[in-house]
Amino acid sequence: MDEERSHSMYEPAIHFQRVSYHVQDTTILRDITGSFPEQKITVLVGPSGAGKTTLLKMCNGLLSPTTGEIYLEGQRVDEITPIDLRRRAGIVLQNSPMITGSVFDNLALPLRLQGKELSEEKALTILDQVGLERKYLTSDSQNLSGGQQQKVSIARTLLNESKILLLDEITSALDPSSLNEVEDLIRNLNETYQITVIWITHNLEQAKRMGQYAWIMVDGKLVETGEIEVLQYSEIPSVNRFLKGEFK
Repeated sequence: MDEERSHSMYEPAIHFQRVSYHVQDTTILRDITGSFPEQKITVLVGPSGAGKTTLLKMCNGLLSPTTGEIYLEGQRVDEITPIDLRRRAGIVLQNSPMITGSVFDNLALPLRLQGKELSEEKALTILDQVGLERKYLTSDSQNLSGGQQQKVSIARTLLNESKILLLDEITSALDPSSLNEVEDLIRNLNETYQITVIWITHNLEQAKRMGQYAWIMVDGKLVETGEIEVLQYSEIPSVNRFLKGEFK
């Protein structure tokens, strides 16, 4: 694969340059080089154990590579302060924890950690943005549905005015209605605000439905990238077996 040619039409939001990651004697990521296109939804797919979550956490400094370099909007990640990095690239996990208290308390948390206060007006605006009714602002966060909690998690990340959203299996535990709502929300954020999205999903149909670009990982390696059509068929045997559902 010609990495430079495959990415030349896009500005990179995040670029990995020969990144590897080892834990003791185990290699998790192997010599990853590639870019996530700016203002696109990139789906990150591959069988379990491919290293997808490890790679995603490196995008905002939750983990650091053993070797290699990562660039966010052209700046080396290790030269960006952790607070600024996590503001610019916000992460939403499969089970984003809710603190005890109201939806407002949960939304205010990231700003309080920065010594800032959240106004009610701003909180209501962000609820509008993620499609959650304003009446939920004072609701107990523990009483929300799974889909509503994910919307609060996304809203909490957006309050940092992140231009990059890192999503790890955020719909895997949701019912079909909530899944559709979250997909619509992510699509709208991308189209309306040009937010770059990097989305790990095990659901290939969702990946084809939502993605504009794809990264395919197998056994800690980045084996193929390209327009979303790469998820239809691959000349690479291991990738094609995965696409056919022969291993998960």
